[in-house]
Amino acid sequence: MIDVEEVREKGSALIVAGWVACLFNALILFFLPTAVRQGNHASFLVVMSVLVVIGFALVIAGYVIRKSARI
Repeated sequence: MIDVEEVREKGSALIVAGWVACLFNALILFFLPTAVRQGNHASFLVVMSVLVVIGFALVIAGYVIRKSARI
């Protein structure tokens, strides 16, 4: 049988992982001006986009899992 507390903890862990991915995105954003000056900013933008999508997907999945534990 699945424990409600374990499900809520898993949801919270996914939320934290999603926000950490967004934090790494902010770190990449810090180095973006240098990449633009060197002319290779396209790869930075791709990595930033992927991190944003992954981060928000993890946060949304975490909230959905936590909400399902309440029922």
